Amino acid sequence: MSSLLNVGVIGLGRLGSVYARNLAQRVPHARLAAVADQRADLREQFAAEFSGIKVYANHLELLKDKDVEAVAIITSTSTHKEVVMDAAASGKAIFCEKPMSLSLADAYEMLHAVEKAGVFFHMGFQRRFDAGYLAAKKKVDDGVIGTPVVLTSISRDPFRPPLEFCDPKVSGGLIADMGIHDFDLGRMFMGEVSTVHAVGGALAYPEMKSVGDIDNALVNLVFESGTLGTVQLSRNAVFGYDIRTEVWGTKGSIQIGYFQHTPILVMTREGITHDVVPHFMQRFEGAYLAQIQDVVDKVRTGQPPSLTGRDAIAAMRISLAATLSCHEGRPVQLSEVDAAQPTTAG
Repeated sequence: MSSLLNVGVIGLGRLGSVYARNLAQRVPHARLAAVADQRADLREQFAAEFSGIKVYANHLELLKDKDVEAVAIITSTSTHKEVVMDAAASGKAIFCEKPMSLSLADAYEMLHAVEKAGVFFHMGFQRRFDAGYLAAKKKVDDGVIGTPVVLTSISRDPFRPPLEFCDPKVSGGLIADMGIHDFDLGRMFMGEVSTVHAVGGALAYPEMKSVGDIDNALVNLVFESGTLGTVQLSRNAVFGYDIRTEVWGTKGSIQIGYFQHTPILVMTREGITHDVVPHFMQRFEGAYLAQIQDVVDKVRTGQPPSLTGRDAIAAMRISLAATLSCHEGRPVQLSEVDAAQPTTAG
């Protein structure tokens, strides 16, 4: 392999453009070799901004490019299966944003394909690369708070995404698309989940009902160890982006997250004010960069991925069980999801 890893980015939306620019400008030992997107305006923008990159109208064209050694797949969840399967068949290393797919059957089929092809496959959960979460994990592992007994995780967006994205047929819906980060963190700090009980509704944006999604949800978790967790999800944190987690232990607590974005306080007769985190790109800028840097480093040195398809499936099982619980208004064992969506992998 050359000194630079030639990477192609498939999907140039909000997050795809972040990954593409990081690879082009900020990731040592990486080269943005090609991009692919169905939208001509996005392709032309990158072609004009970065000289020397190849531009393709679809992922199949990019995958045929022999100069591309690895691909970052940042497309809608509903397309992940097709693109990952094609990328595995091409023999290229793969990074894919979460969630893995819309069904467990598809996810296991994808996992089987990448394992059979023997290709590198990293699933994207950027919070695991955030400095705060990494520091908290080390303190928990070091026993600073004793034995963890309760996890509280909060994810609140400042506004809803476009309705076409909110459609569960495209993104999986609020619990699957947003909550999967919190479910992955639950596994990171507390272990595997056995039972979930979720409630939710379209409370702030009634128009969400037209696509079958919700804008607020509460999910209670029981872990296999008997410890507890709760996840709060919202699309209407009108003040800003609110991402926080608390791990409560027998000897104390660790809190991760913050409201204030810049270290400035405005103090007047009216009171003391400060700004807030605008959105996910500002809050997790460093984590997104660290994650793709980790992928490049692991591919170049022949190491296994930090997060695998099996990790993604484990978080996905929780999100599917929580979605089912919300729809049926009852606690759901994760084993029920396995029975409802049988695997197809060997």
